[in-house]
Amino acid sequence: MKSKVLARDLENISKRVCFQEFDNSTVLVTGATGLIGSLLVKTLIFCSRKYKLNIKVVACVRSVEKADRIFGDMEDSANLEYCVSDLLSGEINYDKAVDYIIHTAAITNSQMMVKSPVDTAMVAINGTNKVLKFGAAHKVKSVVYISSMEVYGQINQTNKISEETLGYIDITKPRSSYPESKRMCECLCAAYAEQYDLNVKVVRLAQTFGAGISREENRVFAQFARSVINMENIVLHTHGQSEGNYVYTADAVAAILLVLLHGKKAEIYNVSNEESHMKICEMAEMAAKELADGKIKVVYDIPEDSKAYGYAPETHLWMDSSKMKALGWEAQVSLKESYVRTMEWMEDIGMVRKTR
Repeated sequence: MKSKVLARDLENISKRVCFQEFDNSTVLVTGATGLIGSLLVKTLIFCSRKYKLNIKVVACVRSVEKADRIFGDMEDSANLEYCVSDLLSGEINYDKAVDYIIHTAAITNSQMMVKSPVDTAMVAINGTNKVLKFGAAHKVKSVVYISSMEVYGQINQTNKISEETLGYIDITKPRSSYPESKRMCECLCAAYAEQYDLNVKVVRLAQTFGAGISREENRVFAQFARSVINMENIVLHTHGQSEGNYVYTADAVAAILLVLLHGKKAEIYNVSNEESHMKICEMAEMAAKELADGKIKVVYDIPEDSKAYGYAPETHLWMDSSKMKALGWEAQVSLKESYVRTMEWMEDIGMVRKTR
């Protein structure tokens, strides 16, 4: 394992989930080259080796070359198998037994949501239907669908929001292809649970970042982290009044695996560090003052037309993770520590120049 911070994260996750329950099982992970998917694959392979288990992981990918870049340095990768599939135009090309499925595949790039809203919606809806159909046909033990906090839409409340509350989504906006299709996918999960008795659960992730992000990552947390490392001012293209909900990657992976094993059928679970809740402008100020020791500042460069950036509409949402806590999960990594580990990872993979 080349990255020390990722190695520490995997060791941490290994102590938070009873991986013995996965012994002699096959876990299929869609979107396996994405952030969450790749970390789930690495975690399961790592824990299979650590605890001398027989956990087989089937990574559903579109590009073997990309998968090799991500998983090529793993030890004991004999338990890893690729399943080359395109969930938009094809089916899941796998005909062996599967015990568990974690469906993470989705378009998550905000600019893509604006430029290709049809693809965004169809990848979500058609892909999820194929995954659920596959799960029902193979009579899998459990399925987790990875949803997003964006399904909440525009909410303006100061209190914490449980899974039952939903806000407004303007379905006439191309950018709404993402949150609206995520809502439809959650509805499909409930439908398959009812009609086919599929043991499927939904995890609504807060914005998730940390060790494992790709070199191409350009969401606000990556932009802020680069600015701190390079000692350059943080530039905001909005007023940053939306309230962000965040969770560190290792905390998110542990939560997903707990829901896969012990979540209730057809239930939805918020996964968010409730203590890492703040406005985007406040997070920018925190990064400038606490991570860069006040040596940089936050500046505003707001374009007349910000549609091209693909930003979600302003919302005031504070996700309640009580249901996850009832499963024995607690967020362990603070927002500041999330940045520290993210920057260490970015330096480890050569995403930015070494500063320490």
